[in-house]
Amino acid sequence: MRCVSKLSIDDLASAAPNLHKNLSLLSPIQVELAKMLLDLNQAHLFEHWPEPGVDDDGKRAFFEQFLALSLLSFDDLVGFRLNASYPGGLASYITTARELLADSKAGKNPYDGFSPSVPSGEILNFGDENFIQFENAGVREARKAAFVLVAGGLGERLGYNGIKVALPLESTTGTCFLQHYIESILALQDASCRLSQGLLKEWNAAGRKWVLFFQDTNGLLFKAVPSALGVSAIKEYHVNSLAVPRKAKEAIGGITKLTHKDGRSMVINVEYNQLDPLLRASGFPDGDVNNETGYSPFPGYINQLIFEIGPYLEELSKTGGSIKEFVNPKYKDSTKTAFKSSTRLECMMQDYPKTLPPSARVGFTVMEAWLAYAPVKNNPEDAAKAGFKVNDPVQDVFNGQEVDVWPRIAWSPKWGLTFSDIKSKVNGNCSITGRSTIAIKGQSIFLQDLALDGALVIDAEVNVGGTVHNAGWAIEKVDYKDTSVPEEVRIRGFKIIKVEQLEKTYNEPGKYSLSP
Repeated sequence: MRCVSKLSIDDLASAAPNLHKNLSLLSPIQVELAKMLLDLNQAHLFEHWPEPGVDDDGKRAFFEQFLALSLLSFDDLVGFRLNASYPGGLASYITTARELLADSKAGKNPYDGFSPSVPSGEILNFGDENFIQFENAGVREARKAAFVLVAGGLGERLGYNGIKVALPLESTTGTCFLQHYIESILALQDASCRLSQGLLKEWNAAGRKWVLFFQDTNGLLFKAVPSALGVSAIKEYHVNSLAVPRKAKEAIGGITKLTHKDGRSMVINVEYNQLDPLLRASGFPDGDVNNETGYSPFPGYINQLIFEIGPYLEELSKTGGSIKEFVNPKYKDSTKTAFKSSTRLECMMQDYPKTLPPSARVGFTVMEAWLAYAPVKNNPEDAAKAGFKVNDPVQDVFNGQEVDVWPRIAWSPKWGLTFSDIKSKVNGNCSITGRSTIAIKGQSIFLQDLALDGALVIDAEVNVGGTVHNAGWAIEKVDYKDTSVPEEVRIRGFKIIKVEQLEKTYNEPGKYSLSP
């Protein structure tokens, strides 16, 4: 599509006098771009341009930035072309932004005409037969899966200036999120005996069937991946959202089936501040309430998605990857006529199902929060399923946050990525006290009748049993304002002091007892 403005130089003088004064600074391409911006009613961009000779480099950089946005390209023969990376180019972007801002100001409900209901999905209970069935199926499907880490950026909001995937996943071994993700994928690769690589079409041609999108700082995710992948395979889901039990009105989106009065339906995440009023407006006078399980029937969305590649690729070929956008304006006051900061168009991966046909199979997989999302619900009963007796936690406060402090148990993904892996490597009567730490770094390590009260680090191919007692590792509080402490430690509010530990690295396979 050709985009050449019909504005003349004289038109520039009346429409944007400050721009007109500076035309001599601009290249022919930049002049054409300026005309196009005026055609799009963007004259305000030049309202405060100073006289020629003042910040001239900044004026040129302004146009260079526009060209670098990849919304436009310039052809010497036909002028500006709209780039397919944004359907309709800059003009469409501006039009959409105005429409969405008008809807926002008017308080228009994006779900007007839809009625919510609970969608179909699978609720898994850690360690039971159903869970193991799906987990085993997921390990088999892993050979057909590709993994996509969604860009997460820096960690300023957390008080950390580096990239978030460089943060330690846990403080026992100091393993960062990125290393953990890589090791987890490699462990799945070993378990399913095949390597996955390439982009979407190449993945499809190479026999890949699934693509998993995951966020940058959810270290527990890969404990849930095998069983969730198994659900996708057995239930034949085109889209599977990982979810956790959610309390009614909890500040986390709820996975919901929306049915329009014209018959259309879709299964998507509805933000918590929209779900309750939507229910009240649809014949549910109490809104979002807990059912007999103690949780809302609408499970909590955690930003982890599994797509079947074939239908995904087919849909992308139709839509060009376009997903319906929204705006989240920050208004200065109730008049909604001025903004605290610039507003941009946004879209979310979780809204992908909005583009799907009614025949699409969209579901969810619910797992306990401690397994898939956050370590807040683990308990001795779940540990006992794997053959380990774990003491109850003690409460402490770090950076003003009250938390339950459990024994520190860390293992590499190659030691155990599934419940079945772990259960097969823990035998007899194993126990660990509340103050203890164990770090398992090897692959073929088997624990039998191990009683730990202290700290144990082991890297070998061995059977380990016996009693370990030492001073262990202590948790020491740190002040988040103390700049002498590394950022990644300050934001957690504590550090590990390695007082005493038993560290064993055996060179020969065998059975070793740690008893004195």
